[in-house]
Amino acid sequence: MPHILLFDSNSATRNELINDLTAELTSQCLEADTPELAHDFLASQDISLFFYCLATDNHTSLENFRAINSQYESVISVLIIPEDSSLPTKQILQSGAHFFLHAPFAKREFSEIICRALQLHQSQKRENTAIPPDNSFQGIIGQSASMQQLFCLIRRLGDDGDSTVLIQGESGTGKELVAKALHALSPRRNNNFVPINCAAIPEELLESELFGYEKGAFTGAINNKKGRIQHAQGGTLFLDEIGDMKPALQAKLLRVIQEKEFEPVGSVKSIKTDVRIVAATHRNLDEAVKKGAFREDLYYRLNVIPLQIPPLRERRDDVAILLKTFTQRFCTSKHRNIFTFAQPTISFLEKYPWPGNVRELENLVQRLSILHLGDTVEPKDIPEKYLHGINAEEAISFVNNNNPTDFNSRVSEFEDRLILQALMQAGGNKKEAAELLNLKRTTLLEKIKKKQLDKALNDL
Repeated sequence: MPHILLFDSNSATRNELINDLTAELTSQCLEADTPELAHDFLASQDISLFFYCLATDNHTSLENFRAINSQYESVISVLIIPEDSSLPTKQILQSGAHFFLHAPFAKREFSEIICRALQLHQSQKRENTAIPPDNSFQGIIGQSASMQQLFCLIRRLGDDGDSTVLIQGESGTGKELVAKALHALSPRRNNNFVPINCAAIPEELLESELFGYEKGAFTGAINNKKGRIQHAQGGTLFLDEIGDMKPALQAKLLRVIQEKEFEPVGSVKSIKTDVRIVAATHRNLDEAVKKGAFREDLYYRLNVIPLQIPPLRERRDDVAILLKTFTQRFCTSKHRNIFTFAQPTISFLEKYPWPGNVRELENLVQRLSILHLGDTVEPKDIPEKYLHGINAEEAISFVNNNNPTDFNSRVSEFEDRLILQALMQAGGNKKEAAELLNLKRTTLLEKIKKKQLDKALNDL
């Protein structure tokens, strides 16, 4: 039987909520009227659900909630926000609460939140958050601490099929794999997972792809067509590269999230929809909002639950296991003997910055599975650029040991890697890459042309 804790400094509203809770649950409901008492109950009792009512002094009350809630990760928290709250939405979303209730709320809404909170609590108890022995999770490979944290967070979201999720990470980190994992673990798993890349489809076509269109809506529309949103009915709609969506479409997407309805192109009739939206981007949406390139209200609607995928250069412990996994996969599919990587080769690859992240490493192994004929991959068998990932300390040691080196070539190689990394992080957008490097766009274009880096970028 779950134990419930309710904190509310106002005795009148606390009594009302206790009555509502006891009507919904056959559970022991503990009451706290001070943050200190709430903390004591959480420390001494086996609490399942923690309801916290913000006080009139919103900022102080929210800070008290954060301080308490952050210490008890296994407890499912519900933050109740008063009608007169002046707190910015961003601060509320970043509070760490699992669920939110805005007063005044209907009984049905209260019941739904309790039901979802209990489901999430039961899911946490059932799921073993340890990484499987093969170092993979729903097709995502990693054994580093940062990936373990990511896997645990995905598992925690397993029973929540409604909250929107924003996945952020550089190109090649596996954002779609994370989105598929969220869908596979959700109650929507038996319905469609529908992806759409907002950057790959021209603006004039993206609207009809998303919303569909009516016959005669435009030249060539000879039949009605369902959009991706309708195909995802009951399932998950994955909006990849949402940062590239134009403002006009952003407004229409906001309506889908808020009102749960949309209108196909050329139609005046609204269609109700039930989809979970998972979005992803490699762009910094905070900066895009500040520049007016992305709607602030849509950003906060999407960013209910943020997931950040670490780049491969920040989890170098995963390089060896990724090499082994991809080698087995590609060699098996090509019916050839599985080769191994010599330790010096692995050391070089672990030091390489991987601007293309896991996708770049996968492409390297696939290329070797076709071209490499031996049983062991030595440093001489991999492209030269992967041998230049030495760090500053190693470079100093190299010079101190009186090894001959060419200063200009080393500087040029470092510049190549820096430019390629910026281009990969910007998704190939040269203007954005120039801003990252603090260069003029024309200067960057000259360097790319002179160094013939376009070819190198295509090879990643």
